[in-house]
Amino acid sequence: MSTRITFLKGHGTENDFVILPDPENAIDLPPAAVAALCDRRAGIGGDGLLHVVRSAAHPEAEAMAAEAEWFMDYRNGDGSVAEMCGNGVRVFARYLQRAGHVAEGDIAVATRGGVKTVHIAKEGGITVGMGRALLPEGDVTVSVGGRSWPARNVNMGNPHAVAFVDDLAHAGDLFTPPPFDPAAAYPDGVNVEFVVDRGPRHVALRVHERGSGETRSCGTGACAVAVATARRDGADPNVTGTPATYTVDVPGGTLVITERPDGEIEMTGPAVIVAEGVIEPEWLENALR
Repeated sequence: MSTRITFLKGHGTENDFVILPDPENAIDLPPAAVAALCDRRAGIGGDGLLHVVRSAAHPEAEAMAAEAEWFMDYRNGDGSVAEMCGNGVRVFARYLQRAGHVAEGDIAVATRGGVKTVHIAKEGGITVGMGRALLPEGDVTVSVGGRSWPARNVNMGNPHAVAFVDDLAHAGDLFTPPPFDPAAAYPDGVNVEFVVDRGPRHVALRVHERGSGETRSCGTGACAVAVATARRDGADPNVTGTPATYTVDVPGGTLVITERPDGEIEMTGPAVIVAEGVIEPEWLENALR
C-alpha cells in the first residue's frame, strides 16, 4: 500500500461505513487493515467497510458478473467478512450513483448473499430487494444479565436472533455479544435484535451486530425483525396473501420493510455520502505494525 488510497464516508440511518473504491480489486485488505480504518479513535471510523469492486475482478463474485457489474465486498468493523449488509447496499448504490457508474432507477449489486436489486428513487430514497427470509427450525434463547428471552431464528443471508422485550434498556450495553443457546444454532456467531412495539405495524429495535457491537442501524436486522413480527402477529404474507409492511425504528432513523406473498422482502431508507478523502500510506503502514 505504497500509494495513496481514496476513500469516502457514508451512512444509512447512521449505520456508517468507510467506502474504498477499487474497481480492479488491486488493494490488499487484510483484517487488520480493515479494523484500523474502522477504528473510531485512531482511524476513519465506521461500523464496516464497503470495498467497491467490479464483479469480474473478484474471485467470489465473477460468477455473478453477467448479472451485476459491481460487487459489494463487505467487511465488519473488526475486519471479518460478512455475507450481506442491508444499509451497506444502499450506501454502496449511492456511491455508484455519485461516481457516475449508475443512474436513478433499477440496478443490480452482487453480494456474498447473492445479487440484490436496488432502486434509486428520484426523491432520494433507496429500495433494496433483500430476497427471502429463511426460518430455521428449533428453539433459540438469548440472554442479557439475569434475563433470557425466546428468539426467532431468521436468516437474511446472514443469521439473526430476534427477541421481543418489554423495554429496549433490557438489552444492556450490547458491547459484547449476547449469549445464545444452543450454540449449534449459530456456529459463526449471530446478529441479535431486541424489539419493542410502538404501534400497529410499527416496532423499534436495538441490535448487536456480530463483529461490530451495537450499531445505530442494521438493514438485514430490520428485515428479520419485520419477518419475525409478522409471524408473531399472524400476518405471514404467505398465509394471508397480503403484503405485510412494517415501520422499523432504529436508533439512527427509520426503515420501511415490506414482505410480499411470494416471500420477497423490500427495504426502503436513506443513504448519504458524508465526505471524501485520501488515506495516507504511512499511517496505514504504521497501523499494521
